[in-house]
Amino acid sequence: MFERCFGSTPADLEGASVVRVQRITTPLGPMLAGATDDALCLLKFVDRRALPTQIARIRKGLGAVFVPDRNPIVEQTAREVESYFAGTLEVFTVPTSAPGTQFQKTVLRALATIPYGKTRSYAELAQTIGRPSAVCAVGSANGMNALAIIVPCHRVVGADGKLVGYGEGVWRKQRLLELEVSATGGRT
Repeated sequence: MFERCFGSTPADLEGASVVRVQRITTPLGPMLAGATDDALCLLKFVDRRALPTQIARIRKGLGAVFVPDRNPIVEQTAREVESYFAGTLEVFTVPTSAPGTQFQKTVLRALATIPYGKTRSYAELAQTIGRPSAVCAVGSANGMNALAIIVPCHRVVGADGKLVGYGEGVWRKQRLLELEVSATGGRT
């Protein structure tokens, strides 16, 4: 079962980068968090259909094996996620690492600049990175984000402001945005 989900067995650890994973409980459902000794590289809701694809991409990108285990970075993530849902944390400080192309990393950095409680359209995000005609590519890179909530892809909306395109579930996007607006007292 473990090998089927994570593509390796604990015996495959020799010489490989190790991503330690554990479950984090949130008000919107359980999440799977994974980190190397240096950085968080996975934070996704466990019911996401694309989770195995995300894990495979991280495994390949980092040359890593996944093992269930505690990790100080995952522990920090759990505390910060709990504070986020309590409405007392707006900016995450946990170190992160996301494998991907240079374009994907550029999009993820741009996502991280969207302020807490605010939204941007895919077109605005494309404009931010200096690629105004790359709206679809920005949407695709956004969908590959393996660090839900921390890299706030839930803050990206359609051009008309409607909630669209969130792999974790549009209902979760709505709840996350409601949480942020509520925590800021509605100031935008």
